Amino acid sequence: MEEPQPQSGPVTLVISEVVEPSKVDAYEAWTKGINHDARQFEGFLGVEIIRPRDHTHPEYVVIIKFESYDRLRRWLISPTYRAWMDQSYGLIAARSQQQLPSGLELWFTLPKARLGMTAPLPSPPYYKQVVLGVLAVYPLILLANRLLGPLLGGLPPLLGLLISVIFVSALLTYPVMPWLSKSLEFWLYPTGRR
Repeated sequence: MEEPQPQSGPVTLVISEVVEPSKVDAYEAWTKGINHDARQFEGFLGVEIIRPRDHTHPEYVVIIKFESYDRLRRWLISPTYRAWMDQSYGLIAARSQQQLPSGLELWFTLPKARLGMTAPLPSPPYYKQVVLGVLAVYPLILLANRLLGPLLGGLPPLLGLLISVIFVSALLTYPVMPWLSKSLEFWLYPTGRR
């Protein structure tokens, strides 16, 4: 029997669409319809539309939020979504999509590409993200105090703190978190190793 997959956190999908200038009114009507139907799907958290300022190059940015990757995926593979996408042909000159994870998983090196999987693994449970964060941040703060403390002693405290935060954040983003998440992949993503 297959183990149930843990739920990921909220997921944001950002869609950039360049609309044919002569089809803006039809696109606006299409947007209202697809967003109405998306609201009916379980896990839908909201949608925001950023409308273009330049009417000669009408680029819309649509930001859709679902409570988990699984809920978003169900919407994206649904017949309802496919029907709306079929109706969009002729309205849109160019479209790009980007799924944005939320929370700390932006710092993780997800094993999807290394395992050749077609769908990303769910993000690790919250407690594992916290443990990994502590394992990464605590030593970096000690290192920052040791290396930068003597150099920053004469600066105003808030400026010294800002410089320390920049130092820690730079090292945390690369190389510490990618290395640590790869080293602890067996613990963070145990179901992905089958």
